[in-house]
Amino acid sequence: MAAASWRNHCRESKLPFCLISRGRIMTFKSYWIVAFLIFTVRLCFADDDHEMEEFLKREYSLSKPYQGVGSLGSSHWELMGDAMVTTEQVRLTPDMQSRQGAVWSRIPCHLKDWEMQVHFKIHGQGKKNLNGDGMAIWYTKERVQKGPVFGNMDNFTGLGVFVDTYPNEEKYIERIFPFVLAMVGNGSISYDHERDGRTTELGGCNAMVRNLKHDTFLFIRYIRRRLTVMIDIDGQHEWRDCLDIPGVRLPQGYYFGASAITGDLSDNHDIISLKLYQLTVLRSSKDEEEEDEITIPSVDNMELIRCQSEEGMSGLAIFFTVLFSMLGCIFLIVIGLVVYSHWNESRRKRFY
Repeated sequence: MAAASWRNHCRESKLPFCLISRGRIMTFKSYWIVAFLIFTVRLCFADDDHEMEEFLKREYSLSKPYQGVGSLGSSHWELMGDAMVTTEQVRLTPDMQSRQGAVWSRIPCHLKDWEMQVHFKIHGQGKKNLNGDGMAIWYTKERVQKGPVFGNMDNFTGLGVFVDTYPNEEKYIERIFPFVLAMVGNGSISYDHERDGRTTELGGCNAMVRNLKHDTFLFIRYIRRRLTVMIDIDGQHEWRDCLDIPGVRLPQGYYFGASAITGDLSDNHDIISLKLYQLTVLRSSKDEEEEDEITIPSVDNMELIRCQSEEGMSGLAIFFTVLFSMLGCIFLIVIGLVVYSHWNESRRKRFY
């Protein structure tokens, strides 16, 4: 049909507006309906991942070939203790007893929102539950300090995310090790080593990370005062939720680091890469004012978080108690039936 015929058709149909393109007609009204539907669908599926952009910050990142790491003044990263650099990894501790080591950034981080992706490996000759002690990723005010908390000082100020590979409090059967947990310290809170940090943890998850042939990753995101930790340890290239806590307040200007420690039991604790991304998100003026006031690390409703954690442990303990009680009752019933059967058989023989 000629273009003039299409124009006459549009006029005769009395449509608000008519688009002519390659023999097809779309009304102005229909066009905006489709656009509105697309916009609505995008809003429905939008989340923080779609609203933000990320940029790799090389000055806060550590990756191969680790050029100059540990050398004075020639790298953004500094080694401490027994840590050493190889062509494949930064080894925080070798698979030997009573060792501790760390790698620390020399540059304080002034980013408001960030994301750290950790490529690590824990392996050694020790058998299951005969290895230790674990490693940690840090964002703290202090740096290059030796200590008992996975190779770093106690009473630290900032954030610690721990990969704990040995249970010190074995009576808590509901927790499977290795276990990933997070803690925020304000300089006066001590890490309870004997209870595996249960009294101060924000939450966590079990993570079977030892002696795996595939890569293992840890994901730490801090955005809009929300701390999220995820893991990728199954070789499926999929993140699995570990903890997600709102109301976490971390000041700017702290240092990133990684540390590890061994005791009577040991492991190789290797950092293959630490990649830090700056996250660009939309913020209100109120959010800006509130974050400028953060001077001491803290967590909103910490008592509520601790109570929820204790309630979760109690519920699991009750489950196991009920389960073992039922199994015990079944066992006793079976024994009773066997004894009764033997007694009844003996009684029957006496009458014959």
